[in-house]
Amino acid sequence: IKADGGKSMEKVYAVAAATIGFVALSGCATVINGTSQDYQIESSPEGAKAVLSSGESCTTPCEISLKRRNDISVSFDLAGYKSETVLVQSRTGGAGVGNILLGGVIGAGVDASNGSMNSLYPRPLRIKLAADGSSEEAILLDKKDETISTVAAHNEKVRADVEEGIAKQKAKAEKKAKD
Repeated sequence: IKADGGKSMEKVYAVAAATIGFVALSGCATVINGTSQDYQIESSPEGAKAVLSSGESCTTPCEISLKRRNDISVSFDLAGYKSETVLVQSRTGGAGVGNILLGGVIGAGVDASNGSMNSLYPRPLRIKLAADGSSEEAILLDKKDETISTVAAHNEKVRADVEEGIAKQKAKAEKKAKD
């Protein structure tokens, strides 16, 4: 404490209070994660055209910045291979519990509304395409090239949630376009 009557400590307390208030009102996940994430899309073999329901497209392997809160579908096309579509689900991550503890109800509400505590799954999106004319099914792979599941089984598991999310996003976009 300085001889100025504690004015320096008052400034320290004011800065600390402002910082805590910012984190509580903005939400921890918003500050740490942001509302978008870089999303990797890969195929085996490489070179497939990936078209996202959100309008973006790329040639695999690629990386696209996507909103964490939005469910999407990704369609793959490559000559000599069966076309496939993978449903990508926006899931609440582990940040949710910590956010409620550290950011409080307001911070959790902010993060829930902007999707910053969500992550897209599967992440990364890695698909092994099945050759045309074969009886094989396309499969999803993890980072270590281990099989997660067939694309069909994954899609069936998340279909209701992802289709509902995509429909809500589309309705919201249409309403915004009318306004």
